[in-house]
Amino acid sequence: MARYGRNAQERTYKAHSIGNDTVMPRIRHTSLDCSPGCAVEATLELIDGKWKGVILYHLLEGTLRFNAIRKRLPNVTQRMLTMQLRELERDGFLLRTVYPQVPPRVEYSLTELGRSLEPVIMALKRWGDRHTTFGRSTAVAEAAE
Repeated sequence: MARYGRNAQERTYKAHSIGNDTVMPRIRHTSLDCSPGCAVEATLELIDGKWKGVILYHLLEGTLRFNAIRKRLPNVTQRMLTMQLRELERDGFLLRTVYPQVPPRVEYSLTELGRSLEPVIMALKRWGDRHTTFGRSTAVAEAAE
């Protein structure tokens, strides 16, 4: 029994992990006719991730370089930010512009598709301001002043 547990753990590690990060496959919709809420599910799959919504929010202000985005998200690792940016670019929300100079300069901006998410992102922000602890503590602090 102990041998089975050890081998199962080793197989799991080798099959599903890269270093310390767990890799989970993304399931993409091939059609949006699976149920009435399928389009919502498909949309949320595109912008899911801990940092994608926040990245999109900051890019609504305009073009930003990698380090400028990273400074606005101090708790994100460089690897995670890179992954999230690549996924957003792959899905057509971001335009990544590389300037051929030394050191290389990379800028990120929203595409038309990315900019079309502005009402959604701003609605999420307004909802969060009203209904989350963060929003209430900010409102209480502003009322006290």
